[in-house]
Amino acid sequence: MASNRISIELTADTPQSSTAEFQHNRTIDSIEANYANDTQVGFSLPRADGGKDAWLFLMSCFMLEALIWGFPSTYGVFQEYYSTHEPFAGSSNIPVVGTCAMGIMYMDITVGFALLKRFPKLRAWSAPVGLTIVSLALGLGSLATNVTHLILTQGILYSIGGGLAWSPILFYLEEWWVQRRGFAYGTTMAGLGMSGAILPIVLEWLLNTYGFRITLRVCAIAFATATFPVLVFFKPRVPLSQATSSRGLDLSFWKCPNYLILQSANIIQSLGYFLPGIYLPTFARSLGASTIMSIVTVVLLNAAAFVGSLCMGAAVDRYHVTTCLFVASLGSTISVFLMWGPSTSLPLLYVFCVMYGAFAGCNSSTWSAIIRDTKEKKRGADSGMAFAFLSAGKGVGSIAAGPLSEMLLNVGTWKAGMAYGGDYGAVIVFTGITALLGGWGIGARRLGWL
Repeated sequence: MASNRISIELTADTPQSSTAEFQHNRTIDSIEANYANDTQVGFSLPRADGGKDAWLFLMSCFMLEALIWGFPSTYGVFQEYYSTHEPFAGSSNIPVVGTCAMGIMYMDITVGFALLKRFPKLRAWSAPVGLTIVSLALGLGSLATNVTHLILTQGILYSIGGGLAWSPILFYLEEWWVQRRGFAYGTTMAGLGMSGAILPIVLEWLLNTYGFRITLRVCAIAFATATFPVLVFFKPRVPLSQATSSRGLDLSFWKCPNYLILQSANIIQSLGYFLPGIYLPTFARSLGASTIMSIVTVVLLNAAAFVGSLCMGAAVDRYHVTTCLFVASLGSTISVFLMWGPSTSLPLLYVFCVMYGAFAGCNSSTWSAIIRDTKEKKRGADSGMAFAFLSAGKGVGSIAAGPLSEMLLNVGTWKAGMAYGGDYGAVIVFTGITALLGGWGIGARRLGWL
């Protein structure tokens, strides 16, 4: 009787929008009914796509995203400090610290997901262990006496802990949010934008008031204090014994043209995406901005990304993903060529930061829709690993940003007016071109390749 009641309840909630989502809910139906039979009690899973538990879980994802990714995304504040203060002033490879923290973390999620897929009992421990490693990395970084120490701690060790702490989201979020999965991923990704808008100001004040050692120790303590409480709500919806499958990783999404085309667009867009965040504060100072006014560029960029991620997450649940990517690409391109390029004063530069942040910063919120469309063609494909490889694709851009920016700056000045004729002319043009090509999926769809 219990299993019949549960099956009826869940069937009523089964989404009809896509074959992949329908199949997912049928699996949950079976899991829940089996669990009720095994325990001989009237058991039902917490409500998906809403309800107190689902919203609290989404809040925990938002906070984890905000803190795990927010800290390395604001490394530019540290980079400026390290470059001008002892014991790191004049050292080379200072940008490598931020590259390692952000770039490696984008890429090691694939390893984290595969590990948790193979050993599912580790999922409950992954987040607390990863957060402990992150706090340890920041604490050890405060003892650094040279850039190598920073690379090992604030860079590599941080990325290992961050990737390990974030990976369980790929398992749990699909259990809690089915019909509104794009919205859930968009809300999660918005956490980075929120922290990216707040942390630069806080870190700037801490570094200039207390120095990097105290700042990193404060960050380590604050990180643990802010993240560990939310783990109370960061839990699976489906009992592990029922959700666990002996099936190995299905990488058939690599044979799907849909996935390959949109992954290529993701990588191209990421090659230029990180460049404005690296150079906007320096560019603002070239226009006469004070230190605080230059930091405002990063604040506006990330605040706009927060709003853009929320909007994009809702949009991909209603519109085709290539349409959403095209709109984001077009908005990004216009902002680069018509606002950053002509910038000769701070007001126009600030407008660029808002527009670029909103349109370019929401790219990751489309990944759930890419995966949804891919699974309609390759039903057995592992959605978590498909997401992890999209993350790795963005990591390629993050890691390449440092060397690419150096090459572009060495191009020299052009015979052009406004910002195009300055030191950053090549950086601006490259960012605009990659932003435009990031939306090429809509062309592939028109040609029937998707």
